[in-house]
Amino acid sequence: MSILEQVQEDTRAAMKAGERDRVAALRLVADALQKDVKGGGDDEVAVLRRERKRRLEAAEAYRDGGSAERAEAEEAEAREIERYLPEEMPDHELAGVVDAAIAEAGASEPGEIGKVMGVVMPKVGDRADGKRVSAMVRERLTG
Repeated sequence: MSILEQVQEDTRAAMKAGERDRVAALRLVADALQKDVKGGGDDEVAVLRRERKRRLEAAEAYRDGGSAERAEAEEAEAREIERYLPEEMPDHELAGVVDAAIAEAGASEPGEIGKVMGVVMPKVGDRADGKRVSAMVRERLTG
């Protein structure tokens, strides 16, 4: 079963249960997944990561603007999206992959982050967010 099919099934269940906020969030996710399919895309995880990132950025903007209630709603949608993402790689495992990639790339300074990222990302795939990987690579190369 694809992620889109699972989201659609969960939407129907949420409708039957009367969970209006969850239904709204799931419909937005389903819409984004459907648009990606129509556009020829086939990376559902990338769509989910993008939508989650948008929600978290919007929550931050609302919080900065003094609208905590709206920020919480966006964060709730982000949590709903996270349910469909693959489990993240634990920090200790990611650190091992990053350290091996740094050695493989022969990197030793922060200016070589891109070279290391090119080695790490294919190895971690969907199990680690690029922002998280980048932060860990930067931390390892700076100190």
